[in-house]
Amino acid sequence: MVNRTKSKRVAGELMDKDTMLDLYHEMVLVRRLEEAFETLYQEGKIGGFLHLYIGQEAVGSGVIGARQPQDRVITAYRDHGIAISCGIDPKSIVAELFGKEAGTSKGRGGSMHLGNTDLNFWGGHAIVGAHMPLATGMAMADKYRGSDAVTICLFGDGATNGGYFHEALNLSMVWDLPILWVCENNQYGMGTAVERASAVTEIRQKAEGYGMPNERVDGMDILKVYEATSKNLDLVRKNGPFFLELMTYRFRGHSIGDPERYREKEEIDMWRKDDPIGIFRKHLLSTNGLTDAVLDNIEAKAQSEIEEAIKFAEASADPSLDSLFDYVYVD
Repeated sequence: MVNRTKSKRVAGELMDKDTMLDLYHEMVLVRRLEEAFETLYQEGKIGGFLHLYIGQEAVGSGVIGARQPQDRVITAYRDHGIAISCGIDPKSIVAELFGKEAGTSKGRGGSMHLGNTDLNFWGGHAIVGAHMPLATGMAMADKYRGSDAVTICLFGDGATNGGYFHEALNLSMVWDLPILWVCENNQYGMGTAVERASAVTEIRQKAEGYGMPNERVDGMDILKVYEATSKNLDLVRKNGPFFLELMTYRFRGHSIGDPERYREKEEIDMWRKDDPIGIFRKHLLSTNGLTDAVLDNIEAKAQSEIEEAIKFAEASADPSLDSLFDYVYVD
């Protein structure tokens, strides 16, 4: 994974070859993790809700790869990939989904509530759009303190039809807050296509109602995501809120139990031709003098890390019964 403990970037600088390889490893790691979760759920080792990030890897890796260490990240419930990108160890992620004490939330949060504030990842949140006012509050706190941190808030296209979205965007402009709003537009809010649920189908235009600058970018290409995020983070530090709409697609259903009766197989196959990992791999092979063997080794390493994480989680202890009521209230 990319080293998040220090900045990998200066303003206006594009990623170098080593960073590209780090991000390729990270994207493959996320994909292999999600594929493993799909199998583990079917085996009954994971319970509750499970929302997979397969197909959207370029968004999380590209956006978070461009941030500075002081920048906060907060997202919705499709959070496994974001957690990896923020630097959370896959072992603690798998342990969390297994309900083990070694998990990120000691087995209490599960799939939708990963987080680690030491890494400035302020969590996945299960209620659609409810984390957006929290993002506004974090950005307000940083501005009050005189920090140069930006809050990066990721959310789906479905969240833009709710009140949380409009309240948060409005206040961020009223207070001129350092916040980058990132819409992961994967074309569907659960089983409902954007054009059936939103009067405005180009989601970035919703920011116009608040006088907020905005942009729509191809979210399947990590280079485009990274470049747009890098540029706009610098603008947010100077000028305040920005709305970035990233066009992406989830290759699996909304959640693990989704029968996907609302879209045709041909549509999914069409988007699969633009697989974000495949796009990035072709770029690395064509412009950086790399070989298939180098990238195959990176993929094998990622697969090995996931297998180790699963073994770690399976061997980890369950929370003890006498801790059942721990962590309910803050001391």
